Amino acid sequence: MSTVRQRGLSLRLRLALSYAGFLLVAGGILLAGVVLLLVNYLPAGSLQTIEGEYSPGRRDLVEAALPWFLRGLLFLLVVGLAGGWVLAGRMLRPLDPIDRAVRAAAEGSLSHRIRLPGSDDELRRLADGFDEMLSRLEASFEEQRRFTANASHELRTPLAVTKAMLEVARSDPDGIDARTIDRLDETNERSIAIIEALLALARIDRGTLATQQVDLEQVVAAAVDEVPHQVALTCRTVPATVAGDPVLLHQLVTNLVRNAVIHNRTDGAFVDVVLARHGDRLRLTVENSGPDIPADVVGTLTEPFVRLASRTSDAGRGSGLGLAIVTSICRVHHADLALRPRAGGGLVVTVDW
Repeated sequence: MSTVRQRGLSLRLRLALSYAGFLLVAGGILLAGVVLLLVNYLPAGSLQTIEGEYSPGRRDLVEAALPWFLRGLLFLLVVGLAGGWVLAGRMLRPLDPIDRAVRAAAEGSLSHRIRLPGSDDELRRLADGFDEMLSRLEASFEEQRRFTANASHELRTPLAVTKAMLEVARSDPDGIDARTIDRLDETNERSIAIIEALLALARIDRGTLATQQVDLEQVVAAAVDEVPHQVALTCRTVPATVAGDPVLLHQLVTNLVRNAVIHNRTDGAFVDVVLARHGDRLRLTVENSGPDIPADVVGTLTEPFVRLASRTSDAGRGSGLGLAIVTSICRVHHADLALRPRAGGGLVVTVDW
């Protein structure tokens, strides 16, 4: 809700009045100083010369200079107002495109950019900062739009399956068998997994991180033991501690290992988990032998509901939010997440602290 403000003087007029007032005060002080300097060297009264004529005294000079003094102040006022108005207009001209961009953004258009030309100064930095803010907002709203659309699709699919199976069961109550019950249970579990992942992602993005020293070697070992797998899974670690939330770090490693196990091939499959020192940083690497992944697809895998096969397919093999949650956990822990395709097929994920 916008605030209704009482209309006042424009910024340009206020700058012009300020410039004129400053010029008027400075000019008045200068003229007064000149007059006082001249008056100081004149006697208080009129002097009579040898020829009998009178020369002007201090009072005569003051009376003669006062009208010109007032005319000078009036001239300075007019020049100050006119000059201040022109100068203020030139100085404030870059604010016009900024104002148009702000109004366009207020109306919902985030694609407009100011791109203010000129050298680097306060107004240009303000315009560049506003352009950067608009770019981030546009990207954020686009991401939220895709997220909402994908989440709706992900939740609609299992609910539609459940509805269809319930309608079939209602039409033929005696035909309900164990397979139908198992299918309903599987579909329900998928819906629960998606909702829980969405809630986890929301909590991570809005929560504050309570950090403590976490034994990362123990976290990795526990996560590897926890994830069920039917592939050759190897784990190599070194003693290491990082500052962070132990629950979130455990979820990070678990999601990476589970993702590597799920997205794998049937023959010769393996998952390799390595925690090691890399220079002055600590690096966790999770590598698997999955399918070939195009390089342009790897960059999209951290988006919500993006899977290796397709964006919203492959029901029952995960919520599609595993790497999105990992990305959020890395962000709140100030860790660097990198993904690259593995030569021969698969994915290599590294997290650097």
